[in-house]
Amino acid sequence: MLRLAHAREPFLMEREPIVFVGTSDLSGHFRGKSFPATELPARLQRGVGLAPTNLFLSAFGPIQVTPFGTPGEVLLIPDAATRVYVPFPEGAPEYFFIGDLLTLEREPWSFCPRQVLRRSLERLARESGLTLLASFEQEFLYSGVAERPHAPYSLSALRRVGTFGEELLAVMRQAGVVPDSFLAEYGPCQYEVTQAPARGVRAADEALMVRELAQAVAFRRGQRVSFAPIRDPEGTGNGAHIHFSLLDEREQPILFDPECPWQLSARGAQFVAGVLHHLPGLCAISCPGVASYYRLRPNRWAPVRADIGVLDRGTAVRICAPARGEAAQQARQFNVEFRVADCTANPYLVLAMLVQAGLDGLRQRRAIGPPAAAPALPTTLAEALRLLESSTCIAEWLGPELLQGYLLFKRAELESLQHLDEAEVCRRYADVY
Repeated sequence: MLRLAHAREPFLMEREPIVFVGTSDLSGHFRGKSFPATELPARLQRGVGLAPTNLFLSAFGPIQVTPFGTPGEVLLIPDAATRVYVPFPEGAPEYFFIGDLLTLEREPWSFCPRQVLRRSLERLARESGLTLLASFEQEFLYSGVAERPHAPYSLSALRRVGTFGEELLAVMRQAGVVPDSFLAEYGPCQYEVTQAPARGVRAADEALMVRELAQAVAFRRGQRVSFAPIRDPEGTGNGAHIHFSLLDEREQPILFDPECPWQLSARGAQFVAGVLHHLPGLCAISCPGVASYYRLRPNRWAPVRADIGVLDRGTAVRICAPARGEAAQQARQFNVEFRVADCTANPYLVLAMLVQAGLDGLRQRRAIGPPAAAPALPTTLAEALRLLESSTCIAEWLGPELLQGYLLFKRAELESLQHLDEAEVCRRYADVY
């Protein structure tokens, strides 16, 4: 039997792997550039060119304002230690790096968020001999779950998410991020993922990685996750709580002292007192979306004052006291939770400001005041930005150029939403976070 000469053979499209390198910009989005994977060895040395204005892309995409305009160039250099490579059964793998922003002279750029954090950590180590351990606890909504009357923290709510949580934890581990927990949270379709504590800059790197990996798993299921602060002004908010502790030069935890108020050691209390003292001004960094302040309202299990409490999830700073047991184990488990943050924030800038505020507390020997004296947190982004602008300390911590650029950037975001009602503002953030 003759075979037809023109019978069609299976056709396989060749593919060339692509690598992405990015940074968390002023809106907290992960943006950058991609290139062929064959170029990676060279790009690890020379990076990719980026317009300085790229850092000023708005939360919603278009450039609303920029201090740089069209001129200029900076270098985005991949950090080899941040490599994420996760293959999926179908489609392209997740293949990306987090990078540092350098000038053309290969000096750290003053607007680089990772450099702001690195500088803060170096100051902490130099002045106090301390190292930061931190972990982000990030809440989100998953679209692949039917909206039913919610069953907070229940097995049935976890069951309805199917294998999404298992897949997310697996890709986190494959990317070098150690999973700690995945659970159904308080609101409908709301879940939370956490990772094990990491040192310094790596803690913020992993927060960013987890956000991107959650989106990656959802995308390949035809779904998405939303890390927006709140989807409905009357609904449940999504926080990005930060658990932290401090180690001394001997790698020993220094926060815990069961004989002291709050179970905080003298140095631990000074550090936390610094955070509380500067917190109203720091809100513009840690909760920088207009919708962020719809979450920070009374009776929502969210902070409204710069206060502290032991195991109190309504306070700005929660002391996570361990169960009674062997003293060294208690000290290792003891940590402090900072609850005034969400995923519209740049994780590097938030950690940097926490470190600087805590170091100021050590430097000034600040004390934690009585609960009745705790100042109210700002109730709008406009108020938070005014407090940020008035703080000479935060201006020094960020650097004058970055501070002025940040104020310009966030006020443009505020102006772009000022004529919308709260429900529409929430929708805009939910669309992009």
